[in-house]
Amino acid sequence: MTVDQWIALVAGIVGGALRVGAPFLFVSLGECLTEKSGRINLGLEGVLVLSAMASFGGAYYFDSPWAGVLVGASAGAALALLHGLLCSLARVNDVATGIALMLFGTGLAFYLGKPLIQPQAPQIPAIPLGFWSDNPVVRSALQLNALVPIGLVIAVFLYWGFARTRAGLLVRMAGDSANATRALGYSVSAIRIAATTAGGAIAGLGGASLTLFYPGSWNEGISSGQGLIAVALVIFARWSPLRCVGAAFLFGGAGAFGPALQSIGVGWGYHLFNTVPYVLTLVILIFTCKPGSVAIGSPGELSSTR
Repeated sequence: MTVDQWIALVAGIVGGALRVGAPFLFVSLGECLTEKSGRINLGLEGVLVLSAMASFGGAYYFDSPWAGVLVGASAGAALALLHGLLCSLARVNDVATGIALMLFGTGLAFYLGKPLIQPQAPQIPAIPLGFWSDNPVVRSALQLNALVPIGLVIAVFLYWGFARTRAGLLVRMAGDSANATRALGYSVSAIRIAATTAGGAIAGLGGASLTLFYPGSWNEGISSGQGLIAVALVIFARWSPLRCVGAAFLFGGAGAFGPALQSIGVGWGYHLFNTVPYVLTLVILIFTCKPGSVAIGSPGELSSTR
């Protein structure tokens, strides 16, 4: 390959990591917050799809991408709140409820989103990171979703909040020991409902990234399982918001590898390269989820040995 092709390939992978990794970033941060409180939300796939549809609809009807972002975050928070309320009931299983809400969220999005498949909605503005290059391929590849800096701020805020704030301490305490939390007079259910709802709102920003930036339209197959992959991302990141950032962009780069090769004329194995994120998910789960052992950083209430 020529030097220009190498530059275009690297720019394509980096730019693709930023584009494809944006939904992973927000969903993994939302799930990190939820799991830190001692609750698992496998319904994040439904949250992602419903918020993607809601974001597109909000942007289309209000003629503003930022209105769409707010609608998407609100839809994600609402579905996550339902999950939190149901899981706070006696003898209700988090995993089963999450799967049910995943089906409910996706089904509701498909039903309500039928009129939105053809229309075009205003898109989130892009930050041109390729301004330094005269290569149009590089300029096109390095278009940063304006929501990504917001995601980085959220990651730093969560990291700081878990370590330095009373609210963060309560979330971590509820996730590590429900009995200790109750002994201090705090409601475990209230903390987990609040954390789950906030996590759903953050994940809703990932849905907005899908329909209002890349790929920038609404269709029923838009998520491709990214909400479920986010659960593996959180495990891989050891429940650290900052490591979630790196994991999200790693998966984004894996997903962008095939299109980046195609952009420089390498067409063989295109569909094979599209499977890289899913293979990476399986590898991570195999090496991090060993029977009889507890993953480093796992909240105590999620421990498989309890």
